[in-house]
Amino acid sequence: MKRPTINDLATAAGVSVATVDRVLNGRLRVREETARKVSEAAERIGYHAANVIRQRILADQPEYHVGIVLQKERHAFYQSFAANLAQAAADVHDRRIRVSVSFAQSAEPAEVAHLLQQAAGKVHAVAATGLDHHDVTDAVSRLRGRGVPTFSLLSDFAQGEREGYFGTNNMKVGRTAAWLLSKVAPRPGKMALFVGGHRYHGHALREAGFRAYIREYAPQFEVLDALVNLEARQLTQEALLGVMARHPDLVGVYCAGGGMEGAIAALREVGAGERISCLVHEITPESRQALLERRISGVFQTPLKELCTELMATIVHTIENGMAENPGQRFVVPTLWTPESI
Repeated sequence: MKRPTINDLATAAGVSVATVDRVLNGRLRVREETARKVSEAAERIGYHAANVIRQRILADQPEYHVGIVLQKERHAFYQSFAANLAQAAADVHDRRIRVSVSFAQSAEPAEVAHLLQQAAGKVHAVAATGLDHHDVTDAVSRLRGRGVPTFSLLSDFAQGEREGYFGTNNMKVGRTAAWLLSKVAPRPGKMALFVGGHRYHGHALREAGFRAYIREYAPQFEVLDALVNLEARQLTQEALLGVMARHPDLVGVYCAGGGMEGAIAALREVGAGERISCLVHEITPESRQALLERRISGVFQTPLKELCTELMATIVHTIENGMAENPGQRFVVPTLWTPESI
């Protein structure tokens, strides 16, 4: 394909070649709106100097540094999350947003608290995933005292200290999971529920919503005591194999957090896909394949692009206008994938 020329860029942006030249070389001042049109057109058509144009436009714009703390660096979902955060920052055309991502090596709240505290004095705002624990709350409070707002992602924590929560309405997600499992389960029976840990606020809400729906609308099903899987594949696999051995009338499995790869492996090992329905969270290569094989019944996917875009806009607003007196929450609606929609 022929490489786009300056004439192609001028046409795409709806301006003259002379205007494009001024944007490229900065010889004469160009209106911000016009310069942005040229920059967006350059990215759209793949113009070779698109990055140069963007940097010239942003040269006089304020720059903000955002610290991000995520879990499980090697997991496909968190890799996608980090990529979406970086892209959302790059898509902010009237500010320069620099994102630094750190990954917790364990689920220990002390490590998350340490990573949060390390951000003090280095960033303008922080966003993180993690457990709801007093160590984490203390770290968030210290950051707030230094004027650094913290945003919880996916699973809420440090309510009253954090600036905002971004993720799904987890109580509603749990009720939806119970509704769906009660409809697709082959017969009345028992249901197993996995949570990453009792300190994950989001998992606790999903469990509460799940149980509430079953009690109210599907009492023919019995929800077993929640199993803590630490979001670990091997632990989930072994635990589910044990549950299936002890409860031959098991008809449903809901993984409210991570570790779903182990549940998929256990169902595949015993060939239970037809007699046990299963719901998990997040589309990854493994959950996608399990849907195609009909090993599981559905996957709730967090709309990361929408979440990250809203997060960056809120971070910029908070940095420039100050922290809110009443910290809030922003809900995104998950996508439900089934074997027929994948």
